[in-house]
Amino acid sequence: MEVPHSETDFQIMELCGEANGRSTVSCTAPWEDRNDDERKARVAQMNTQPPRHGDGTIGKALDVLDLVAGLERPVRFSELLALSHHPKATLYRLIQTLTNLGMLRYDVDRQTYAPGLRLVRLAHAAWRQSSLAPIARPYIDALSKTVGETVHLAQLDGGQVLYVDKRNAAEPLEMFSQAGKIGPGYCTGVGKAMLAFLPDDDRAQALAQQAYFAHTEHTHTDAGTLESELAEVRRNQIAYDREEHEPGIICIAVPILSETCRALGALSITTSIARKSLTDLSVLAPQLQATANDIAVATANWQFPSQ
Repeated sequence: MEVPHSETDFQIMELCGEANGRSTVSCTAPWEDRNDDERKARVAQMNTQPPRHGDGTIGKALDVLDLVAGLERPVRFSELLALSHHPKATLYRLIQTLTNLGMLRYDVDRQTYAPGLRLVRLAHAAWRQSSLAPIARPYIDALSKTVGETVHLAQLDGGQVLYVDKRNAAEPLEMFSQAGKIGPGYCTGVGKAMLAFLPDDDRAQALAQQAYFAHTEHTHTDAGTLESELAEVRRNQIAYDREEHEPGIICIAVPILSETCRALGALSITTSIARKSLTDLSVLAPQLQATANDIAVATANWQFPSQ
């Protein structure tokens, strides 16, 4: 299901609960406490433009797969019907086709649908061939052991943040981010680190797609204030999340830059204000930047699998 903001899957998840030797590149009320009607009303409030849906049969099928995957739990047909814009007959036909093709799995006893094994295989292949995660794994492992805090690896997808890998702190914190989840770009450290290095036209388009929903009192609620911060991020190659997405959660983030200053992804160290301050995190900037540079070098030398 596609909506015009950069928090598409993030909103659905909240709704449903569930270069060798190269030097560093130089470039300028909780949702679970609300009933279904309240959750739907909140998402409707967050979406200020009419939804744009997939074209043709393939687009409609992808809408359904997005919806089922975004729920993050087995779901009944009645729930999908309540959340989908498709008519009942169309939705039923799409679900039956996807189930027959192995893209969805149907549990006869519970009468629920979930992602099928074929979809899981395709997702794994895509992750293995296009994600930074396989390349970055040893580097984020080492960084996590050194700093003892949560480390995130993310990439940008249409102005949204896709968390592709995560290492928990020695004393884990409960937070929104998980590998495979989609989050907002405008109020996360990794999001701002990547948005800052988009070409001007692409950045303007991405900023226009942000929801600017005030998750906390520190969240950017318009493009103007965000753009001012992004200019600073471009100068310093460092971004911060100052409790903008989740209360009490802060982070320092840096872009993973190619030789042409294109943001391949972003890396962050995340903690809570109970454990560290932003000043404490800033001390970790050299280690974070060195790791991001190592990943960029490894990426430049990496060859896509032939199969």
